[in-house]
Amino acid sequence: MATPVEMPKLGNAVEECLLARWYKRRGETVSAGEVIASIETDKSNFELTAPVDGTMLAVYFEDGDVVPVYTNVCVVGAPGEPVGQFDPRAATTGQSAVAETPAPAREPGATARVAAPPATGRAISPRARRFADDHGLSLSAVSGSGPRGRILEADVKRYYEAVQQTPAIGAAPGAAAGRRAGLSPLRRTIARRMRQSLVSTAQYTLNASAGAAGLLALRARIKSTGSAEDASAVNITAMVVFCAIRALEAVPEMNVEFQDEAIRPHASVHIGFACDTPRGLVVPVIRDSQDLTLSQLAAQIRTLTARAVAGSIPPDDLAGGTFTVSNLGSYGVESFSPILNPPQVAILGVNAIQLKPVRRDGVVEFADHIGLSLTCDHQVIDGAPAARFLQVVRDRIENIESIARI
Repeated sequence: MATPVEMPKLGNAVEECLLARWYKRRGETVSAGEVIASIETDKSNFELTAPVDGTMLAVYFEDGDVVPVYTNVCVVGAPGEPVGQFDPRAATTGQSAVAETPAPAREPGATARVAAPPATGRAISPRARRFADDHGLSLSAVSGSGPRGRILEADVKRYYEAVQQTPAIGAAPGAAAGRRAGLSPLRRTIARRMRQSLVSTAQYTLNASAGAAGLLALRARIKSTGSAEDASAVNITAMVVFCAIRALEAVPEMNVEFQDEAIRPHASVHIGFACDTPRGLVVPVIRDSQDLTLSQLAAQIRTLTARAVAGSIPPDDLAGGTFTVSNLGSYGVESFSPILNPPQVAILGVNAIQLKPVRRDGVVEFADHIGLSLTCDHQVIDGAPAARFLQVVRDRIENIESIARI
C-alpha cells in the first residue's frame, strides 16, 4: 500500500523545515528505516527515513525547499500504485501536480515551484515574502511571474540579485564587484531575530565588574581535588551561569518575559547560554536550572554545547529560556553590549578577567576582576533595578565558594 512520508514536527516551536538534500529519487527502491533525505530546522540537522520497504513513487519537493510540518514530501509504495491523493498541492490546484513516473534529472541550480492557487490582485507567495523579510527587501518594485501576477520566490531572488549587482553610489569607476554568497538558513534566522530584537525593545547596557578571586580559587580547588570530569566541565562560564541563577532567585522581577504588552513572571529559571557553533550562534536552554548543583549545571552545559556544535540538538532544547548568559571573556573581550533575546527582558554578558586597581585601607592593590555587561529592556526594567540586580550578581560571584554546591 502506498505510504506518504510527512515533514515531521521537530519541536514545539518548529513550523517548517528546510529539505536540505534528497538521498533517494523517484523510481528508486528503499528499505524501511533507510535515510532518504536530510532536513534542517533553524538550528539542527536531522535525517528523514523511509517508513516501509518499497519504491519512491513520488517526490513533491526539491533540495532547498522550505516545507511546512505535517506536509507530505514523498510517497513510498509498490510500482504502479496511485499517489495523486497524497499530493500536497492537489488540494489547491484541484489535481495532482506531480507525475507518478520517474522525473527527469533537474539541472544544477534549478528551483522547484510548488503550484499555487490563482490569486487576485497583487498576491505574494509565503516563500517570496520570507525571502524578502530575510533580506530586508521592499516588494513594491518586484514584478510577479505567477498566475495573475502572483509574486514568487524566484521573482524576488531575481530582483535581489539585480539590486546587488547595481554599483553603489560613490563606488570607484571600474571597481569589480565580488561574488556574494547567500546566507545560510541559520544565518538568515539570526539576522532576522537580531533586527526584530533591536526594533521591538528599548535596550540599554550597564557595565560593572566583580572580584574574581573566588572563581579562580574554586576552579583551582576543583582541578586539584575533583574528578577529571568535574575539572573539565566546571569552568568560568558554568560558575558565572550558576551565580546568575542564584541572583535571579533573589531578584525574580528579572526572570520574566514581556510580550503583547504584558509581563509574564516565571517561578523557575530556564537559563539560556550563548553557544558558538560552526553554523552560527545558538542558545541552548537548561530548564529548572535553580534545582541543579554547580557540577550538574556544568555537565548539562557541556552536553548541550556538544550537541549544538554537532548540529544535533533538539529544537525544544533551544526554546523557552527566561534569561540568557553570553560569555566572550575567553576571547579577551573587555566590554560589549549583548543583544536581548525577546521576549526575555535581560541578558548578562561575561567579559575577560583582568587585573584592576582597588583601594583597601588606603593602599592601592591589584586584584583579578571579571567584567559584566547587563543589557535590559527599558520598557520593563528601569536603570536602578537593573543596577541592583547587577550588584546581586557581583555578590554571588564574589562569594561563590560559600554558595556553590559541587
